[in-house]
Amino acid sequence: MRCCIPTLLAVIAVLVSAVHGAFLPLERSIPLSHRAEVAELRALDRARHARMLSGIVDLAVQGTSDPNTAGYGLYYTKVKMGTPPKEFNVQIDTGSDILWVNCNTCSNCPQSSELGIELNFFDTVGSSTAALVSCTDPICTTGVQGASAECSTRANQCSYAFKYGDGSGTAGYYVSDALYFNLIVGQPPLPPVNSSATIVFGCSIYQSGDLTKTEKAVDGIFGFGPGALSVVSQLSSRGITPKVFSHCLKGDGDGGGILVLGEIKESSIVYSPLVPSQPHYNLNLQSIAVNGQLLPINPAVFATSNDRGTIVDCGTTLAYLVQEAYDPLVTAITTAVSQSAQQTNSKGSQCYLVTTSIGDIFPSVSLNFEGGASMILKPEQYLMHNGYRDGAEMWCIGFQNVQEGVSILGDLVLKDKIVVYDLAHQRIGWANYDCSLSVNVSVTTSKDEYINGGQLSVSSSAISVLSNLLSVSIVALSLYIIMLV
Repeated sequence: MRCCIPTLLAVIAVLVSAVHGAFLPLERSIPLSHRAEVAELRALDRARHARMLSGIVDLAVQGTSDPNTAGYGLYYTKVKMGTPPKEFNVQIDTGSDILWVNCNTCSNCPQSSELGIELNFFDTVGSSTAALVSCTDPICTTGVQGASAECSTRANQCSYAFKYGDGSGTAGYYVSDALYFNLIVGQPPLPPVNSSATIVFGCSIYQSGDLTKTEKAVDGIFGFGPGALSVVSQLSSRGITPKVFSHCLKGDGDGGGILVLGEIKESSIVYSPLVPSQPHYNLNLQSIAVNGQLLPINPAVFATSNDRGTIVDCGTTLAYLVQEAYDPLVTAITTAVSQSAQQTNSKGSQCYLVTTSIGDIFPSVSLNFEGGASMILKPEQYLMHNGYRDGAEMWCIGFQNVQEGVSILGDLVLKDKIVVYDLAHQRIGWANYDCSLSVNVSVTTSKDEYINGGQLSVSSSAISVLSNLLSVSIVALSLYIIMLV
C-alpha cells in the first residue's frame, strides 16, 4: 500500500539509541498539475486491495489526504546500502514485509522514471560487504505473505518470487548487506554521524506488469509490514530499534507529516488490540455512531475472517466500508444535513451542495473499536471536496462502498492523527493531532522520558538518563514526509 505543494516540510523525530538519533528523508511524487478523479483513485486502490485480500506483498503507497483536489502520488524514501554506500529511492509500503531493490542484472526493470529521479541498481559484486543468503539460512524458509521462496542448489542462493493479484510481480534473491543511517548524537548543532546495521533484503532480477512502467518507477519497495523480514522486525529483534513505528499525516493542501521508527507519545492516544495472527494491521471495528447515535449495524459484518475484517492502511487513498455499514452511515449523514445541504450525485458518489462551512452542519462520525477506543472523524475526514455546482461547494462522502470484503481505513480518515503501530504490545493507537507540529518520541525506561522530535533537541536531564541506559537500545528512525500534489 502507498502511504503537497512541492515544499520540503522537514519535520524530524529523533532516532535514539542511548543518546543517538537517526533519520531518513522521505519524498512524495506526482506533479502538482496532475488531477485524479475518484474513479481513478478507486481503481488504484482496488488493484492494491486485490493484492491484499489474496495475501500478496506489494501494496504500493499512493494517495493523498485530499485526493480529488490534490491528485495522487506515492511516498518514497532514500536509503543507502552496500559498501561503498549507494542511494536508492524506495516506496514506503505498510502492506508488505521486505525491502527489495532492483538488481543490476534485472532484465526488464525500468531504466528511467517520470518522477524526476535517477534510478539506481544494486550490484552484489560491487559491494564489498554484500553476501548472498544461502539455502541453509533459516531466512530462506521464513514465511512471507504472497512470496514463494526457492533455493538454487547450483548457486546455493535463496530466491523469491512475488505474484500480485493485478498481474504484476517481481522475482529475485535475498542479499545481506549494510543499511546506513544518519545518527544524531547529542544536541544540535552537532552534525549527524553515520551508522549502519546489516539487514536482509531482496534483489530483484525480474519484474512484470505495473512494476515495469516508467510513470511512477522507483528503485524498489520498503516494506513496513508486521512480518519477520520487514526492516522493523529485523532491527527490533536485535534491539537496534523498538518494535513500533508511528506516523502523522498532515491533512491540509500542502501536506507533509512524520513517519518514525519509534513511539510517538501523546497523552490523548487511545489503543485497540490488533487481531492476532493476521498478515496485515487488522482491528476489531465494533460499531459506528453519527452525532453520538449508534447506527443499526450488525457487529458480525466487521468480524475478521478470510474475506472480512477491518484493516488500517495509511497507503490506501480513500476509505472503504462493507455495504451493511456503508448504507446506514450515508443515510445518517444525509438525514443530519437534510435541512442545510442539497443532496446530489456525482459519478456514483453521494454528494451535497453546501453554502456554509461543513464543520457547522455535518455531524461527527465515531468508529468504535475493541477496548473502548474510538476514532472520531471530523467532516473533512470523511468528506472530499469535489468542486462547485450552481454556486455552491460540492462535498462528497469519501467512504466507498464494498459489497463484500474487507473494510479499509485509508489516508482519508487517518490524516491529522498520530497513529502508532505498537507491534511489541500488539496494538494500534491514535489521537487527533496537528501534524505540522513537532512530536515527542518516547525513550522507554522504568519511566517515560521524551525527546521533542520537531526540534531535534534533548534536555540535559534526558541525556543524563539516556547515558546510563547501558542495557537499552531504542532507536526512533525519523523519516521526512513530503506530499506533492
